[in-house]
Amino acid sequence: MRPLTDDEASKVFEKLGKYIGDNIQMLLERADGAYCFRLHKDRVYYLSESCVRHSINIARSNLVSAGSCFGKFTKSGTFRLQITALDHVAQYAKFKIWLKPGAEQSFLYGNHVLKSGLGRITDNTPQYQGIIVYSMSDTPLGFGVAAKSTQECRRADPGTIVAFHQADIGEYLRSEDTLT
Repeated sequence: MRPLTDDEASKVFEKLGKYIGDNIQMLLERADGAYCFRLHKDRVYYLSESCVRHSINIARSNLVSAGSCFGKFTKSGTFRLQITALDHVAQYAKFKIWLKPGAEQSFLYGNHVLKSGLGRITDNTPQYQGIIVYSMSDTPLGFGVAAKSTQECRRADPGTIVAFHQADIGEYLRSEDTLT
């Protein structure tokens, strides 16, 4: 487990910035101590400084993971945010949408969000901005990208896509066959 290089850190912070904006600093300097990002086998982990000190005692070949996996670097070098980061990112999200109960299942099956399934949206959400998708009971369901701005959503037809699907909590069940 090693610290991120400058290039890796900029890619991670750029991706996180799409969802939480300037709140990245709040993610690193929390009330319960300092947290950091570490890289292990192309995966980026978010963990406390004390956990980093404990993980140093474990050989790299024996270490499976430490902390929460935020995402991974693909073979082409791009950073992909994974659903395991949802709980951490959701609490600092700037732009959110809430889905009607009937649209939740469709989103959890990997489909985009239609205007007919949109319950609420954060004011002044720009187009192509990273958003966190919630149920009406404020449970985070996944990540998305706004296909339309807030103003465009108000004028859109019910069949129009308002948010593109990126990742959701249903991925655990859908990818269960490929994990074994």
